[in-house]
Amino acid sequence: MVGTGVRARAGSALYNEVVDWMDVEAELLDDYREREWLEGMVSRDVVYQVPLRQTVERARGTGFLPGTFHLDESYGSLQSRVARNETAYAWAEDPPSRIRHFVTNVKVTDLGGEQAGVRSNLLIYRTRQEQTQPQLLSGERRDVLRREDGVLRLLRREVLLDLTVIGTHNLSIFF
Repeated sequence: MVGTGVRARAGSALYNEVVDWMDVEAELLDDYREREWLEGMVSRDVVYQVPLRQTVERARGTGFLPGTFHLDESYGSLQSRVARNETAYAWAEDPPSRIRHFVTNVKVTDLGGEQAGVRSNLLIYRTRQEQTQPQLLSGERRDVLRREDGVLRLLRREVLLDLTVIGTHNLSIFF
């Protein structure tokens, strides 16, 4: 899906626009501006998935189990998560975690039809309360961005985590 198109070279208008979009997205999520992220950057048609991974021999594939997810979200479920975080009842994230999204190795593909495919590496650095050991989540994101009313919006996100077991006490964060 992400690799079927014409690769946009670094410095091209599309590449620069996508990288800027990703920088803004990381800033909004790191600053707990989830409502602004959802309403301004996410398509109402979004598919947002974090597949389950298992360790397998190379001959058996990548280890991602088809149809099995840590998260399988739509706009409605993302909206519910954002709304819950805005209440006094989001105990899993009160006080909120301190989070940083590090997005690197960005590759952009022009998919035509006002869509861009994006592959990137992601590292999330997270600390909670008085913890001295950070939680690290790393993986690859495979996104499709679609231009809607002149603005790029997230249409599809697949997060391929490097972990088989997620050692966090919750998955209330956004990748």
